[in-house]
Amino acid sequence: MDNQDILDRIQALVDEEHLLRASVPLESEDPDAAYEERKIRLRRVEEDLDQCWELLRRRRAKENAGSDPDQALARAADEVEG
Repeated sequence: MDNQDILDRIQALVDEEHLLRASVPLESEDPDAAYEERKIRLRRVEEDLDQCWELLRRRRAKENAGSDPDQALARAADEVEG
């Protein structure tokens, strides 16, 4: 995965985040259940975004230091969030 792939993933996640924040449950949906599902998915999207941004920063730091950016590996969500 190169920097452009990561940026593309970030954009897709941002688009999904905006949709989740703007969505309203359908009339056929239980509003409470729909809210909980969106809340859970939104949390996961936020974690994924944090992981992508952190990986991009690490790749760029390696590039700036003259190292191979492909050696930068994505860290687990709990490491990035913690």
